[in-house]
Amino acid sequence: MTQTPSYDVCAVGNAIVDVLAPCDPAFLEAQGLTPGSMQLVDAQQSAALYAAMAAGVEASGGSAGNTVAGVGSFGGRAAYIGKVADDQLGGVFTHDIHAVGVQFETPPLANAATGVCMINVTPDGQRTMCTFLGAANQLEVDDIDADLIGASAIVYLEGYLFDPAPARAAFEAAAAAAHAAGRKVAITLSDSFVVHRWRAELLAFIEASADIVLANEAELHALFETEDFDAAAAHLGRIVETAAVTRGAAGSVVFGGSGAERVEVAACPVDKVVDTTGAGDQYAAGFLLGLARGLPLEDAGKLGSLAAAEVITHWGPRPMTSLEELARAAGLRL
Repeated sequence: MTQTPSYDVCAVGNAIVDVLAPCDPAFLEAQGLTPGSMQLVDAQQSAALYAAMAAGVEASGGSAGNTVAGVGSFGGRAAYIGKVADDQLGGVFTHDIHAVGVQFETPPLANAATGVCMINVTPDGQRTMCTFLGAANQLEVDDIDADLIGASAIVYLEGYLFDPAPARAAFEAAAAAAHAAGRKVAITLSDSFVVHRWRAELLAFIEASADIVLANEAELHALFETEDFDAAAAHLGRIVETAAVTRGAAGSVVFGGSGAERVEVAACPVDKVVDTTGAGDQYAAGFLLGLARGLPLEDAGKLGSLAAAEVITHWGPRPMTSLEELARAAGLRL
């Protein structure tokens, strides 16, 4: 018999500190950046871009790290596995994730630099990201704590980690540990560029190891190489037990029962979009917490929409208002 989990979600991801700064479209063009994209840069490129950017705000980030911070804000129990360096930014990341009540014990890496993501935000709230992974992509199989994963209802894997081969092996180990303990495996596709690079491998992993998939429209279209949203969404719904596809202001579509159930969830209205950084990460926080607590698909999707709406009203990728309090005020179950 499977034991009651100690944690709702354990995430495995790139442990990164975000640097967020405002910019205009001309800056992106001058830097040769595609608006709305995420690209990997080396240490030299990272330093040059940092020097060119406007004054910024540093905030602990990383997609899956943002998600477990959101789970904690909902009052959920979360854990995190990710690699930082034994440096100042590594200390910032560790302090911040502990401060939101997340279990994080992955040993830091010596003689390395903590990963950093430079996020330039245009006036419409769209973010363009350049990431120097540093220690983050040094995650390997030995860092996977099988006992921690076995004690978590859902293990959540960040698609960005598909780039380095050792981290991909860590993915496989995490999924195997989860399934051996009778737990669920969730993966986020993270970015359409990741999907383009690793489409065949991602599909193979999803079909073999994933119970839950989270994606946005661009990632979904890239995965199935079609612009037909309904066809692609239905396909995803058939190959996994549960899926959620976010569509920005159009809300989200969630699937259960290997595609037998489809629910459309409206986006929560906001007065002004300030910064979309972390919207998908926070949607995942609400959705996964809902699934971990056994809520119906629609209720899980509503928690996701609530969290996404909170995070786009301010700078930074993590909640600034208690998501637990917002959910209760909105009459949502937790």
